[in-house]
Amino acid sequence: MEDLIDNRMQTAFLGGGCFWCLEAAFSRLSAVQQVESGYMGGEIENPTYQQVCGGYTGHAEVVKVVFDSKNLSYKDILRIFFCIHDPTTLNRQGNDVGPQYRSVIFFRNNPQEKAAVEIIKEMEAAKLYENPLVTEVCKAGEFFRAEDYHQGYYDANASQPYCQYVISPKIEKLKKLWADVLR
Repeated sequence: MEDLIDNRMQTAFLGGGCFWCLEAAFSRLSAVQQVESGYMGGEIENPTYQQVCGGYTGHAEVVKVVFDSKNLSYKDILRIFFCIHDPTTLNRQGNDVGPQYRSVIFFRNNPQEKAAVEIIKEMEAAKLYENPLVTEVCKAGEFFRAEDYHQGYYDANASQPYCQYVISPKIEKLKKLWADVLR
């Protein structure tokens, strides 16, 4: 599972609660070429949203982030990931509860695995969180793209209450902390 595009382009698979939140944030980064919402880490092929939301397939809601690593490193992608979700709550993000909302980094190769472990240690050493990190680091499996209506959800539904109260504050935090890498 090496990167397919060229030496500059990398792909990250990240789960940190609802994929709408992560997709909205990562799509605003100038180095990011593509973001897709989907599912990974489960036991059945081609799961549906309803199956994953039931919490019984083992899948996490994830985003596939394709980015130019010459302009933004994989480690910085992970640092951004940690700033836009709570990596200390097991199987939940806010009111979203279940294993599908777990904090997880799915690595594609040894350098990504090493980087994930290093960034977690960095976050723990910085004591940015009151509680211990529970983020899993797992080998990437097959990515299943979520249904079309999940793609670009925030941009298409920004006035929806969930988007206003859950996603918009994450975008504002991103703008504050990572303004220099935004589009």
